[in-house]
Amino acid sequence: HRRVLGTTASIMLTEIFIERGSGVPAHAHVHEQVGYVVAGRLALTVAGETRQLETGDSYAIPGGVPHAALALADVTLVEVFSPPREDFRD
Repeated sequence: HRRVLGTTASIMLTEIFIERGSGVPAHAHVHEQVGYVVAGRLALTVAGETRQLETGDSYAIPGGVPHAALALADVTLVEVFSPPREDFRD
């Protein structure tokens, strides 16, 4: 589940909720992406390296780099994209 919290011409702030056992398949996009784990646990794979993230952890993914995610528990993330993701606009 995704909610856009705010956006300008150059950045977009989103809230993402992923249910335990669900995830985001491997993909890449031109957008730079940084995020913060508000609650829960997540296995995040960036450029073939997997890390387990928990509440309070943060991450950064450069544009064009393949990445994927798997929720190890229900997880809420706050993420920023630059430039904004047009496919996320309502």
